[in-house]
Amino acid sequence: MIGILIGLAAGLYFLAVYVGNRGQSERLLGAAEYRRLVAERIAPPARVAIAGQDNTALAIIPTTDTEQAGTAVTMPTSGTEVYQQVCVVCHGSGIGGAPRADDAAAWGGRVAKGKSTLYQHAIEGFKGEAGLMPPKGGRTDIPDELIRAAVDHMIEQVP
Repeated sequence: MIGILIGLAAGLYFLAVYVGNRGQSERLLGAAEYRRLVAERIAPPARVAIAGQDNTALAIIPTTDTEQAGTAVTMPTSGTEVYQQVCVVCHGSGIGGAPRADDAAAWGGRVAKGKSTLYQHAIEGFKGEAGLMPPKGGRTDIPDELIRAAVDHMIEQVP
């Protein structure tokens, strides 16, 4: 019986040594590469620019086409594309109190206020009784002219 216990203890010891050595990524990758990968994994998900402080480290660094492949959001070129890429998310189904693009009753009062008001709300954002419209629908990288074209496109869709 003692022999079996000694054999089991030796087996567990060698298993622990094997598993412990298998996890030594630092030795396999090299210390510098291992530290770089760890720093990348534990980096904060976002960085925030603070007014009055040096924010040069937050500068947007252009990436190559190969780095953007499959992950980049294409810049729309017309009001229809802006609507299809951005606006339809909320205005297609009425999420967050957004008037559906095909709901004439919901758009009637908004259109009556004039296009300039609609443009302003779409560009700057708007908090109304029914919900919240983020500035530019959340795509602040889109130029104001395309946002205006998207508003015109949505107005055209109202029956």
